[in-house]
Amino acid sequence: MNDEIDHDARAAADAVFAALLARVGEGSPRPRLAPTRRTVELLGDPHRAAPVIHITGTNGKTSTSRMIESLLRASGLRTGLLTSPHLERFTERIRIDGEPIDDEAVARNWEEILPFIAIVDVELEQAGEAPLTFFEVLTALAFACFADAPVDVVVLEVGMGGEWDSTNVADGQVAVFTPIALDHEGRLGSTIEAIARTKSGIIKPAASVVTAIQPDEALAVLEQAADLTESTLAVEGDAFAVVDSTVAVGGQLVTIRGLAGEYADLQLPLFGRHQAENAAVAVAAVEAFIGGGSVRLADSVVAQGLAAATSPGRLQVVGAEPTIIVDAAHNPHGAAALIAGLEEYFDFDEVAFVFGVLADKDVAGIVDALARRAGPFVVTAPESDRAVPAEQLGAFVADRIGADRVSVAPRLDDALDEARAWAAEAPKRAVVVAGSIALVGEAMIIADDREWGR
Repeated sequence: MNDEIDHDARAAADAVFAALLARVGEGSPRPRLAPTRRTVELLGDPHRAAPVIHITGTNGKTSTSRMIESLLRASGLRTGLLTSPHLERFTERIRIDGEPIDDEAVARNWEEILPFIAIVDVELEQAGEAPLTFFEVLTALAFACFADAPVDVVVLEVGMGGEWDSTNVADGQVAVFTPIALDHEGRLGSTIEAIARTKSGIIKPAASVVTAIQPDEALAVLEQAADLTESTLAVEGDAFAVVDSTVAVGGQLVTIRGLAGEYADLQLPLFGRHQAENAAVAVAAVEAFIGGGSVRLADSVVAQGLAAATSPGRLQVVGAEPTIIVDAAHNPHGAAALIAGLEEYFDFDEVAFVFGVLADKDVAGIVDALARRAGPFVVTAPESDRAVPAEQLGAFVADRIGADRVSVAPRLDDALDEARAWAAEAPKRAVVVAGSIALVGEAMIIADDREWGR
């Protein structure tokens, strides 16, 4: 990649993000599809320009999406990838052939779709409805960028839920489900069954459905949805599985039984058993896409695709002396996976958690999962209007785990300095930033600016 920055193009791309931010945020999606359908119709149906692999679930969506994209690229296909949210710049969300879309391309496509966005906004206003939201517009922009590239296949991560998520205007040839758990209950339902029902809405007629291991109530919903749509269903543990996972330098060595064959001793440069499970789902999804689940992928493709996979902000080491790890654990299921990964892949005696969350999260569940590890909590807040204020969160965490383990630092840089100072006082201590994807992104920027990882 060329490291030279075209400052005019960068300014134009930043202006696109500013325009998106002026709309209703992605934390408040509208349960509707018609406005997005109308938008892509006016744009000439760019969502139909390439086949789609559609991914939903509660945890592991982005990691699995990125592995699927890497495997497809290793297969020689030109890829488009939409994920959310971003960690540092919004162009990370729209990727062409594995790289964030360049500033010029996103600004040019924005200018081309803007008149049509305006038409839909006016039509919605005349109908007494709210204008297009941040995520509805972002979805339309991504489809336009993929059609413009053009790409051979689109890997599409759901923003929230599935049935009424704006990405669901696309018809996924393969529908992928990562583990389903409780999250966003206010919008998706208060039970795993209800959440699974909303997510199952991405299954289209005669699709190939690939799912991670699920709670019984979620699997029953997916089985019913697959039956109603006359789709095939491949379930982890039965149709495919992780055969073996062992700790290795920089990650793990995995053996995967796919839909069409076994792939042995693969280097996966990611930490955590859950990432091995995500890799198995990704391999099965690509097998389903390329050969209908009956054609074995080339060993070189699987080896290259997984070895090149990255998952920023997920059990990622961003600092040394002391070690600083960031992980986007923002619900209890994710927090439990973080703790399991720390225990299996790292040898720390104590961990200080730099912790901040958004207001719509299960704070108690996340804290309970994280507090199993010895060490203090330095409570802070991400830069988001949805964040729980640091003082309020600190009081809650102190009530939960004891005031002796909790301090409050409203600014993230101060929280990191405090946690690093504690970790430096004894060997085998580390700092883990968790609780919010926004917080993790901010920590990554600070670590990079201060060169903690060098």
